[in-house]
Formats: sequence, structure tokens, C-alpha cells
Amino acid sequence: MRMPTMAWLRRNLFSSPVNPVTTVVLIVLMVMLAVPVVDWALISADWIGVSRAACSGDGACWVFVSSRLGQFVYGFYPEAERWRADLAMALNLGVIILLFLPDVPKRGFLIPAGLFIALFGGWLLLYGGVMGLAVVETRQWGGMMLTLVITIAGLFSAFPLGIALALGRRSDLPAIRAICIVFIEFWRGIPLITVLFMASVMLPLFLPDGANFDKLLRALIGVTMFAGAYLAEVVRGGLQAVPRGQYEAAAALGLSYGRTMVHVILPQALRHVIPGIANTAIALFKDTTLVLVIGLFDFLGIIQAALTDTEWLGMALEGYVFAAAVYWVLCFTMSRA
Repeated sequence: MRMPTMAWLRRNLFSSPVNPVTTVVLIVLMVMLAVPVVDWALISADWIGVSRAACSGDGACWVFVSSRLGQFVYGFYPEAERWRADLAMALNLGVIILLFLPDVPKRGFLIPAGLFIALFGGWLLLYGGVMGLAVVETRQWGGMMLTLVITIAGLFSAFPLGIALALGRRSDLPAIRAICIVFIEFWRGIPLITVLFMASVMLPLFLPDGANFDKLLRALIGVTMFAGAYLAEVVRGGLQAVPRGQYEAAAALGLSYGRTMVHVILPQALRHVIPGIANTAIALFKDTTLVLVIGLFDFLGIIQAALTDTEWLGMALEGYVFAAAVYWVLCFTMSRA
């Protein structure tokens, strides 16, 4: 039975002589902080306009965000071709929704095939060069579009790698186990910013003369290796949580190692570590901001670049508050999903 409101208040906020004082002080502090923030962000803010001249009040100048919203979302992607980015994101979103539908027919085949089609088809749509689509170089990609490209492609590529590494680290074959341990500990032991720097600056030095590797593709390879190592340890924790009796039951049924892992062990192990997988996905989503060091302008990077425009000098607070709000909404949505 639900506790009445007054009983709840007495029990949780006014249960001792100290609690009423603490409650009142906290309420006063929250009001003192909330009133000026709401006034700056909403009441006294400027919302409509196309230039700095429209910002005449004492509140936030959201005109800065609204006038550059297209750039924040698509970067320098040509405006006439932005429908391709929308279609690519819709294609990937559709496949992601399939992951949450329990009654998908032939789930074991349809979802992996859908992921491959979404990633490959999304890349073709964004880059072009086929079916009459104009080529848009990756140096023109940016904003939230680039952030999502790196996150989705990196995560979906790192997931099977992480599972393979986790299984390899628990292998009975010493050579395979040693290779997986070295790989995992190497990539977990270096910062992502170092990985991106090596992939962008140092890797071309080891390529043959005339070989040219796309900068975004190099960054994706580095992100995949880095995230794969972290996912491997998350998955390994799930494998260790599966009772030994499950392995013995599968062996008693005569199942091979592959069928045991696919049909018995991995479904249970991955269910145990869903929070850890979500945490890795959120961390990767936020870590995409580091690609700025190699000249790629993700969502935060494109906002920082816009702040250098002489017309919008002094709009840093609005830019960072907007970025923080967007990151929080997306990360909270990922955690709830």
C-alpha cells in the first residue's frame, strides 16, 4: 500500500530535530540556485533571430544555437545532400529498434544481417560514389552526425571483437590465451587520445609509399580496438558469472563447444553484463570528443569551432550548456534503453 504524503514527509524529511533544519536549508539553496538559472535560460533568454544583434537581453542567447543548428548536426556536410545523412541514421535506428523486439522472426540471422546492411548501407549513403550519389569526403563530415557514426560503427565493430577476445582469454590453448591477454592489456593500458594520435599521425609512416588511408577510417579502427578490449573484460565477467553446471549440462547433451557458447553460455553471460555493456557504449559515445585532436569535428568540436567566429564571441556558456544538455539526454536515453 502506498504511504500517505504526510506520513512520507514525516518519515523521510522531518523524522528528527536535525532533519527539518536540513530540509529547509536544502530547499532554500535549491530555490536560490534554480531561480537565476531559470531566469537566464528561459525567461530572459533570446530565442528568435539570425544574428548577434537579436541578442539584446540579459539572459541566454539561444539564437547562437538556432542559427547554427544545421552545422551542429551535420558539420560541413553539403546542405543539399543532408537527406542522405537522415536516411542513414533512420536505417541504423531501425535496426537498433529490432534489437529490443523479442519476437523478431529468425532473430539469429535477421539482426546480424540487418546490422551489416545498416552499417555498410549507411556508409555508402554518407560517402556516395554509387547510384549517382555525389561523393562527400569524410573531412566534410562533422557534428552530431560524425559523433553517431563513430559511436555506432565503433560499438558494433567492437562487440564481436570483444566476445572473441573474452572467449580467447578463457581458452585452454596457451598461445590463444596469451595473444588475447596481451591484446586486451595493451589497448586497456593506453589512453584513447594516444590511440587516435597513433592511428592518424604515426600509422601512415608505416604504410608503403603512395598508400592513403582515410583519416576517419583510421580513427574507427583505433576506436574499435580500444572499445573491443574494454568490452572483452565486460563479457569475461559475464562468462565467469555463469554457473559451472551450465557447461556440464551442455556437455552431457553432447553439444559442441561452438553450440554450447552460442545457445547456452553467451545468452546468459551477456544478460548478466547488460549494464556494463551500456556503460561502455555511453563512455564511447562521450569519448568521441577526442577526435578533435586529429582534425575531425564531432558535435562538441563543431560547437567549439563556431565559438571562434568573431560574430559570436562570448557565447561559450550557451554553447557548452547546449552541448551538455544534448549529451545528457542521449546518454540518459541509452541507459534507460
